[in-house]
Amino acid sequence: MPTALPPLTRIADELGIPEQRLRTLVLEHTAPAPDSTAVALTVEEAARRLGIGRTTMYALIASGEVSSVLIGRLRRVPAEALAAYLANRSQTAAPTVAHAV
Repeated sequence: MPTALPPLTRIADELGIPEQRLRTLVLEHTAPAPDSTAVALTVEEAARRLGIGRTTMYALIASGEVSSVLIGRLRRVPAEALAAYLANRSQTAAPTVAHAV
């Protein structure tokens, strides 16, 4: 008697995609939405909000460009620190758009 494939395996086969990719897509769409009202973010959450990597976020914190606080032994980034960082970057950034003559 043939063994039945697990449901995700069957669905992945029908869709023509790897099972692991299907699992990733399911997890992405079933994960709880991040709390947009959080006032203190993990370094990973702060990095995601800026659209940068975790290592880059740690470098910004280490250089003092983005402020952070310790809560117990946990490093947290105040949500307003991201806004302040972006405001500072937009003031110091030179215009990159060339004007057509």
